[in-house]
Amino acid sequence: MLLYLPDNTFFARNRENLAGLLPPGSLAIVNSNDTFPRNGDQNYPFRQNSDLFYLTGIEQEHTRLLMFPDHPNAEFKSILFIRKPEPKLETWEGKKLDKETAKKISAIETIIYLEDFDAIMQEAMTLSKSVFLNSNEYPKYSNPVPYFDLRFSKMLQERFPQHQFQRLAPLLHQLRTIKSSEEIRIMKHAIDITDKALRRVLSTLKPGMKEYEVEAEITHEFMVNGARHHAYRPIIASGINACYLHYIENTGSCAKGDLLLMDFGAEYCNYAADISRTIPVNGKYSKRQKKIYNAVLNVHKNTIRLIQPGKTIDLLNKEVNQMMEQELMELGLFSAQEIKKQPKDKPLYTKYFMHGVSHFIGLDVHDVGSKFEKLKPGMVLTCEPGIYLKEENIGIRIENIILVTENGQEDISKDIPRETEEIESLMNR
Repeated sequence: MLLYLPDNTFFARNRENLAGLLPPGSLAIVNSNDTFPRNGDQNYPFRQNSDLFYLTGIEQEHTRLLMFPDHPNAEFKSILFIRKPEPKLETWEGKKLDKETAKKISAIETIIYLEDFDAIMQEAMTLSKSVFLNSNEYPKYSNPVPYFDLRFSKMLQERFPQHQFQRLAPLLHQLRTIKSSEEIRIMKHAIDITDKALRRVLSTLKPGMKEYEVEAEITHEFMVNGARHHAYRPIIASGINACYLHYIENTGSCAKGDLLLMDFGAEYCNYAADISRTIPVNGKYSKRQKKIYNAVLNVHKNTIRLIQPGKTIDLLNKEVNQMMEQELMELGLFSAQEIKKQPKDKPLYTKYFMHGVSHFIGLDVHDVGSKFEKLKPGMVLTCEPGIYLKEENIGIRIENIILVTENGQEDISKDIPRETEEIESLMNR
């Protein structure tokens, strides 16, 4: 049972806030995610569309939300469409939501079975002035397979070519980037579970273990603490594997003398944690490993101090690149003279630090929000500098989760072990 689930006033308030952003006469439609085929007669585990969950709290597949704040009939201002819980379906798949349960979860009074969606949508379309449709607008996302929102949008625009269609995503992004107290509470709990998982690894890691055995320890701790899913595919990368940024095979061996980079996070009530730590497989950093680790840690701590209202992630990246250049030079990886001669379009630091230092986090691990928008109180983002030295089989990344506050920032993951001395102490008890 999820003890930190927000009550239905949270979802009602989110809908009210969205309604306040819609122009007069607007209709908005939000769909659940597809169920994706895995193999044979099996589907991948279902995970709800983040926007639909944010507005309704419903986690069941084949669900739709129709919002028409200006509809003349109050019952039709918000309608939730769900599958009809037929006995045959429930015999095979288990209990489905009934109308009363859906109403209790979502605080939506009008619950209608999905089979009646077309007729009601047809009426709503004739009364609306503009129609807001949703889609995944994460800038780095692309997929050759048209997911349900895209198929639905295409169908609706072909069926009603005279209507004015608008993008719903920018409005939802505006709301979702600022986290409420309920959301922050849930995210802190996901972080606490992630902390427990790291501490479990620190007490169980031994040379010779497989990366997937480490992953299993993390998964176990997630599950027994109520987080049934990882927020994303975990990266458990030992030795040279840590130099591949999105390594997810997790099949290598953890060799004595190597470092183990772990990038993982619990998902609790659909909200993500995202933490990176790099630890010595044998329980003690070498002198060189500790020097590189502390270089990353210096950048990490200084970057956290820079996070404050009015900054942008894009500006943070530029400031971090300058810090990282200095640290890499002090590690002997290049000289000041070489920096003066470096190509402007390919600075030397990019060989060892080639990714951004931050992203927003919330219902999605790479949450909605632009790296060019100014940070505001209530936004939550990561801080994750790293150094990757393929020649030395060393990849180090340190990642925490930061809440932007009125006066600066709060590291809401500060209790997770980060200093080399604390990590070594926990590993050698």
